[in-house]
Formats: sequence, C-alpha cells, structure tokens
Amino acid sequence: MRLDLANLSPERSVLIAGPTASGKSALALEIAERQGGVIVNADAIQVFENWRVLTARPGAEDLARARHVLYGHVAWDAAYSVGHWLREVAPLLSGPERAIIIGGTGLYFAALTEGLAEIPATPPEVRAEADARRLDQGHDALLPEIDPETRARLDTRNPMRVQRAWEVQRATGRGLASWQDATPEPLLPLAQAQALRVDVERDWLNARIARRFDLMLAQGALDEARANLARWDPALLSFKAIGAPELIAHLHGEIPLEDAREKATIATCQFAKRQRTWLRSRMKAWQGVEAAALC
Repeated sequence: MRLDLANLSPERSVLIAGPTASGKSALALEIAERQGGVIVNADAIQVFENWRVLTARPGAEDLARARHVLYGHVAWDAAYSVGHWLREVAPLLSGPERAIIIGGTGLYFAALTEGLAEIPATPPEVRAEADARRLDQGHDALLPEIDPETRARLDTRNPMRVQRAWEVQRATGRGLASWQDATPEPLLPLAQAQALRVDVERDWLNARIARRFDLMLAQGALDEARANLARWDPALLSFKAIGAPELIAHLHGEIPLEDAREKATIATCQFAKRQRTWLRSRMKAWQGVEAAALC
C-alpha cells in the first residue's frame, strides 16, 4: 500500500518498523518535514557512539533536515537494554514535539506498545557464566535448562535471546515467560499510535543491502572498524553491529577485503530475513507500506 501522508494525524506519534535498508529513514524524514516531529531511534545498535557508518546512522544532511534523538549517545562499552531505551523514550512521548519512532529492533516496539516485564537486572557473575558457556559450548547448550513455556516462545536460533532467557531463569528462579505474563501496561498502546510496517520483497531488499554495504565501504566503514580494532570484544553489545566481525577479521589479516564484503552482505541479508519474519508474525495489525514507494 502506498502511504498518503495526508491521512496521518500530526498530533499522534508515528511508529515506523521495517528491516534494514528498506527506506524507513526516508519516510521518517518526509513525515517530519511535512508535519513536524522529532525522529526517535529504535535500533539497538545505532545507540552506540562507536559505529556511525556501519550502522547507517543519520548523516549531517539528514540531521539538518529534522531533529534526531537517541542516536550514538551510548558509550561503546556500556550495557544497554530495552529497559534503558524505554526510560529514554518515555519523556519524549509527552514532549512538545510529536515522536516519530523508527527502527528495526522489533523487541523495542513490542515493549513500547505491549509493555515490558520488570525483570531484575542480571548479576555480573551470572552474565559472565552465560557468556562463557555460550562461547565455549554454543547457545544450544543452554536450551535444556530453560523452562518449556519460555522455550516454546523463544527464537531458539538467536543466541542472545536464548542467553537472556537462561540468565533470567538462573538469576531469579523464574522463567522469562512467567515474567512476561506479569507485564505492566505499555507506555504507548498500539491503538494510540500510527503504526507503519515497511513491507519488502526479498530480492529487491538484498540488492539494496549489497549496494549499501559498498557505499559504507566508500564512506569509511573500514576506517571505522580500524578505530575499534584495539578494543574489539565480541561479547559487548556494541560489537554486534552487522558487518563488524567481517571487517575486523580482514584487519586481522584473516580474510581478504572482498571476502569480508561478501560475508558481511550475506550476514546483513540473513539479519533482514529475521526482521521480516518478526514483522510478519508480530506486526500484523500495523499498516503495511510499500518499501519501493519510499525510495
């Protein structure tokens, strides 16, 4: 469906969810320029200060067109969670400017519109044990120790989701599903927002992803990786940036740049596939928008 901006209320918050490279930013900018509003980041990696090019954070030209918040404001080695994000978003929902919340992290949107379970923070020793086991044995080794109800809800192919569920159970003695079932009221119920889901065709998106990664390399993504080389730690959340492991491997002399480019592009396409799966399963009630019409 093509979006008619005249049908959007300039008073109500707008949510724009979609896979990477689908044209979400172009839509957000157009809405902000025509109707006003502040563009709010809902991407879990774009919050970190150490990746600008590789995470496709807004550039100077976009920043000049509209106010952007929650981009690149978190230290590279800091912990950051959906709970942190919700606390930062809350005052923006009642601020003087209408919020236009954009990103590809489905968990952020789910927490915003459905509520977030108030789970106690994971103790450092539990996190360290989980990290060690995931790295040494693989995340599948954690699955048998997670309660059946939580396991049934998990994306068991996602190592960090599995680890998170294991940590909650180990730290609290209670399954993640049980905590989720006790979730409080959401900050922004879906019925009070204008929720847009950017729909994409796979081959069209994969071609865009390949072109965009080439552009990132031309804009300095390799130099950005080089700046992160000395402090590289794959256990840190900021180093989960798609394409970072491949560029770091090249800088370590393990693979040629062309191989790094190809592997990073494939990894991004696989990530986009997981995002599309989330959109189809969790955002059926959102208004679909044709990606091709945005670019």
